[in-house]
Amino acid sequence: MTIGEIQGIESGATFESRRALYDASIHRQLQAGIVGSASAGAESIVLSGGYVDDEDYGDEMIYTGHGGRDPASKRQVANQEFARQNQALVTSCLQALPVRVVRGAEHRSPHSPETGYRYSGLYWVDRYWKAPGTDGFLVCRFRLVADPSLRGDISEDRSKNSGTPTRRVETTVLRVVRDTKLGKHVKCMYDFHCQVCGNRLECEGGPYAEAAHIRPLGRPHNGPDVLGNLLCLCPNHHVLFDNGALQINDDFSLNGGAGRLDVQRDHPVDQVHLQYHRSMWG
Repeated sequence: MTIGEIQGIESGATFESRRALYDASIHRQLQAGIVGSASAGAESIVLSGGYVDDEDYGDEMIYTGHGGRDPASKRQVANQEFARQNQALVTSCLQALPVRVVRGAEHRSPHSPETGYRYSGLYWVDRYWKAPGTDGFLVCRFRLVADPSLRGDISEDRSKNSGTPTRRVETTVLRVVRDTKLGKHVKCMYDFHCQVCGNRLECEGGPYAEAAHIRPLGRPHNGPDVLGNLLCLCPNHHVLFDNGALQINDDFSLNGGAGRLDVQRDHPVDQVHLQYHRSMWG
């Protein structure tokens, strides 16, 4: 399998069919929307209108995982799991592997081509979780963001053989700006000790800890950048928390670990955000 760019194929290249995508090694499946393996990660995905819960914002997207859909009605009839192709995208997230993204004309989005398929370049799987879909069943959700070096190219329409100039579409991108003062404040509250394990990392230049948002800031979660939505964690527990291996109950006991979350009096950890975080994992 090939992770990353395919030599000779640039972002914006168009293809008339799934067969053409396959022959160019951009997406090596004629039907499946995800190419990859659970152990090695995902090579590529196609947005082709197959799942109603897909959301496309251009340089970021919320992609729906594979499975649980009735092929006749195209409705979701069962819950999805982080397995097989879905696990491939999880692996890409955990190992920071890029994924090739293709948009098809059947996908309703201003960023889709009018006909055929367009290769939109490399994206990174920024986060994954579960949530109830439009049809009421749990679906695996993946937030993908464009490679920063390719931003601005996602909406271009270029024919490989036409010889015509590239048409570029100007886009406006909204980015979440984190309040770094709050992050510093929550770390100072705990003197850089992790609220889960109590460890304080001593580096050459001083102590180190990470400010973790309970309810993520980005779409579609839109969590607030406030003290009640922040924790002070060590890097290990930050990763475990962000990826569902660690959850916190309303009484601050831990799912996925022993003990309780250390919470100081002047730190109003919001139970609503804790409940939201737990709901992300089914």
